[in-house]
Amino acid sequence: MSNTVTASDYPDVESVMPPSVILLVDDEASILSSLKRVLRPKGYTIITAESGAEGLRLLEENAVDLIISDMRMPEMTGAQFLGKAKERYPEVTRILLTGYSEITSTVSAINDGGIYHYLQKPWDEQDLILTIQRALEQQHLKKEAARLNEVVRKQNEELLTFNARLEKQVQARTEEIRQTVMFLENSQAEIKLNFLTMLKVFSNMIELRSGMLGGQSDRVSALCRSLGKKLKIPEIEIQDLAIAGLLHAIGKIGLPDELIRKPQEKMSGEESRIFMTHPVKGHMVLTPVTAFNHVGDLILYQYERYDGRGVPEGIAGDKIPLGARILAVARDFEALRSGAIATLPLPLEKSVQIIKSQSGHRYDPAVVESFIALVNDNDSLLSEKSRDIKSRDLEVGMQLAEDLRTNEGILLIVRDSVISANNIQQIRKFEQLEDTALHISIKILEKDA
Repeated sequence: MSNTVTASDYPDVESVMPPSVILLVDDEASILSSLKRVLRPKGYTIITAESGAEGLRLLEENAVDLIISDMRMPEMTGAQFLGKAKERYPEVTRILLTGYSEITSTVSAINDGGIYHYLQKPWDEQDLILTIQRALEQQHLKKEAARLNEVVRKQNEELLTFNARLEKQVQARTEEIRQTVMFLENSQAEIKLNFLTMLKVFSNMIELRSGMLGGQSDRVSALCRSLGKKLKIPEIEIQDLAIAGLLHAIGKIGLPDELIRKPQEKMSGEESRIFMTHPVKGHMVLTPVTAFNHVGDLILYQYERYDGRGVPEGIAGDKIPLGARILAVARDFEALRSGAIATLPLPLEKSVQIIKSQSGHRYDPAVVESFIALVNDNDSLLSEKSRDIKSRDLEVGMQLAEDLRTNEGILLIVRDSVISANNIQQIRKFEQLEDTALHISIKILEKDA
């Protein structure tokens, strides 16, 4: 039997995937039998338990992908069981079956058990199957993102090795190398796009873990790039700076859950000390990637202060890498605007005022001056003209002005991508399935302006 959630649902996933394991928990054997009847033809591996205690035991013994639990059970309710399952196995997706009269208990399960979805009994078979498919697809996408990141890393290593071999043949095979370089330039353009896409996917995963608003790291990266150009630093350093902006919060993955979403002004002294370890952790994560040595340094020194009172080394002035000084301004401006520093998001004028007030203390005066000039510019922080449209008005050949994301901030298509017929079909299908309208912004060409 084949799994409904197959590799064909994902263009880059290998064609063979192990069947997903679903744990069914209900004290009524008839309910378990009905669920097995619906799900087994779909190719899932089904295990069952008639109590919460038995369900917890089976979770210890099996690698479960999804739990479907009834609410009303003796000794341990579904809400209590899912709460314990969340504590011990947070990576397992949880779905609740509930009756019409159990709304209060359902709210408790949502709050305590962190359920992905709930279904009312009697359930609709198509709704049940679709909900399970979506839950498992979400899990598979997270696993696939990690796999693709490793693929990109290996591709880069192979590319570096290939270029090294070419350089050794320059003297003897000049003409052949010229033709090969032309081929490589085209290949590298595609790899660069794929690499940028994977960086953004990885950045998106960091934001999901750290509680940041969707696209926040991308905005930090864009501001870093604009400031780098304003300060006329070399293009190769601007590229590293833009990557550092995307990955500046990578070290937050290792912070405790209760700290990671707390505004900085609400942190105690000890919490602030722990929080300030994330740049060191981020630097350590990137250390094995030689190509990211400079990026890692920018992330490491992003909390150094211009007056020498920062961390981790307390260096001051020009001893702090220029990219780290730029990143500090871009990061804090976005954090002020999103509410990551203060309890509430601050308006543009107030955020700019705070950045300006710390010039010469926390921030490099030259960087602050360039930042103010950018804000005062008519184009401000927007480098291109754009307009918002509905999916029904999309046309092949249009170019995205911003990343296309879900309402939860999940990245779907990266900025600058040219819209294809398949893109349009998938966007409209997503909106129909999710019953939502995506925010779509396209570039305005000169002839359209």
